[in-house]
Amino acid sequence: MEKATFAAGCFWGVEANLRRVRGVIATAVGYTGGHLEDPTYKDVCTGKTGHAEAVDIVFDPAVVNYEQLIEVFWNIHDPTTPNRQGPDIGTQYRSVIFYHSEEQRSTAIASKERVQNSGKFKKPIVTEIVPASTFYRAEEYHQQYFEKGGVGGCRIS
Repeated sequence: MEKATFAAGCFWGVEANLRRVRGVIATAVGYTGGHLEDPTYKDVCTGKTGHAEAVDIVFDPAVVNYEQLIEVFWNIHDPTTPNRQGPDIGTQYRSVIFYHSEEQRSTAIASKERVQNSGKFKKPIVTEIVPASTFYRAEEYHQQYFEKGGVGGCRIS
């Protein structure tokens, strides 16, 4: 099994989309990329912790590879809008690929360049590609939010 971590706006919708991918074994929503240790949702919502709402994924590379997961990532959000996805605004909603290995880093960079050059997006892609750091699991009510019957403004493709 391998791990991938993505941030693409509200983590509820990102998780729901990635959970549907064949080969994804487990997901968790949480906070990463910031400076506050063990942040809460309330902390992250201030926009002062540096964390992004993110999804940590465990996947079977024999079924789905990392590049395929990145393709899903590009298709479930607008990577050209800095610190915003739909109605959600703030640094916690930024677009980020958190890589776990040098191979993931090079795959992410090549994928970003390919998508940017494809003409799919009219504006430049602002997605950050940075090393994975400590992932803090979000409160339980955020996990698999839509599967628990949650409602909200997050988009599910």
